[in-house]
This record gives sequence, structure tokens and C-alpha cells, in this order.
Amino acid sequence: MREYLNILLVFLVVRLLGVRLIMAKMHTRRKGKSGSKRPLRTEIPEWNQLSADETKEIVVDLWGQGVSMSVIGMVLRDQYGVGDIRLLTGLTVSEILKEAEVAPKVPEDLANLILKAINLRKHLSANKNDFHNKRSLQLTESKIRRLIKYYHKTGVLSESIVYDPATAEVMLTA
Repeated sequence: MREYLNILLVFLVVRLLGVRLIMAKMHTRRKGKSGSKRPLRTEIPEWNQLSADETKEIVVDLWGQGVSMSVIGMVLRDQYGVGDIRLLTGLTVSEILKEAEVAPKVPEDLANLILKAINLRKHLSANKNDFHNKRSLQLTESKIRRLIKYYHKTGVLSESIVYDPATAEVMLTA
């Protein structure tokens, strides 16, 4: 009975105060965003052999070789033994690239979604009756628009950048 009253109280507070519980947009019947978490660490491990400056140089070098930001993190973890770049340098990979003035204009997650939409459009131009991938394209472009709206709010992208399927490839190359 007590659990029921607690749930009812939380529900009423949420309704009366207009608080929205934020949840990930789910386009499938899978479980959601739950997963493993990184271990909480506040100090650099003693087995770490790289300094912050060496790590920044490696990040910029890998970026110059055409390696994506997510792969840079995996390379640093697997080959150099850097468990957490932010803990070591105080900056994320994208912040290091911005500091070196070589960061991309479009964030990596948005660029990956745009590339997926471009490939889906190419596929659909050859396969007009592929209705499953038409739906997949709709969902992907919806994610792109939501992400662009978020980046406009946070100031990551300028307001002049708008997603248009016709000019999406130019958006990635510019």
C-alpha cells in the first residue's frame, strides 16, 4: 500500500508541477538506453605512462590521419593504455581538436546520421519499393532534425545550418 501511495504522490507532483520525465526516443521494441557505466575514478592511475601533452599530440596526429573521434578514443585505450582522456587531459577529444583548431564544423554524431541518410537515399533511388528502408530514412531524418535543434539550442551549430536532403553531402564536406 505504501509503494502505491509513493507512486501516486510522484505522479501527482509530476502532473501538478508540469515536470517532464526525459526519456530517450525509442523507434524499436528494444529495451532502451540502459547499459554498463564507467568505473568512477577521480585520479589518474599510476600505470598510465603518457602525459597530458603527449596524449594531445597523439589525438591531433590520429585526427590528421583521418581517424574519427570515437576511434581515437578506442586507439588511446587499447594501444596507449589511456582509460579516460578527460581524466588525463581535462578535455574531451573534441575539445582537444577545437583547441588545436582542426575540429570539424559538424559534430561526429550528426555527421554519422547524415551519412546514413545519404546512403539510405541512394539505396531507395535504386529500390523504390523498399518500404522498410523508407521508414528507416524517415526515422533517421527525424533524429537528424532533433539533433540539429538541440545543437542550435546549445550553441554548437549556428542557426544558419539547416538539414536539407538535397544539400546534405555538401554539409559534410564543407
